[in-house]
Amino acid sequence: MSRRFRGEYTFKVDAKGRVSIPALFRRVLESGDPEYTEGLRPQLVIVYGPSDQPYLEAYTIEEIEKLEAKIERLPNSPLKRKLVRNITSRSHHTEVDPDGRLVLPLRQRDKIGLEKEAFFVGTSGTFQIWNPETYEAHLAEEEDEDLGFDLPEGTNQLDALDLALSRLDAPKDGS
Repeated sequence: MSRRFRGEYTFKVDAKGRVSIPALFRRVLESGDPEYTEGLRPQLVIVYGPSDQPYLEAYTIEEIEKLEAKIERLPNSPLKRKLVRNITSRSHHTEVDPDGRLVLPLRQRDKIGLEKEAFFVGTSGTFQIWNPETYEAHLAEEEDEDLGFDLPEGTNQLDALDLALSRLDAPKDGS
């Protein structure tokens, strides 16, 4: 069973904020919930984070606990307070209902402008929920984003991945 969220899916959102979760995502949620057993509802945490984040981020129980453990290791500081506020305080612990749906609170729907449709995006360890129009605009902006280094003309994404990793693995000056 996959333990990663993959793919893109669009689902209707009803007037009560209920939206189906992709079946493959439900399997990942089940495997990432240590208390899940057949017949129970898998749990998850949805983070609605900082105001400049135009989507909701959904974590399995295992993934949110790993993230919160990292935050707890930090000394008390402005960074720690900001992370606690944006990850822990601005989160919604919920579960998948018997029909395979989430109920998204009005505050979360309003934050991302979710009305009739939700766009689910698998991002490996988490999944995101977007307003479909916002996501399309985000993709258009991302096309022009600087990668942080120059690529030879015609380089595809997988070649860019290998190039970026080779730069990480290269010995540092003075080594």
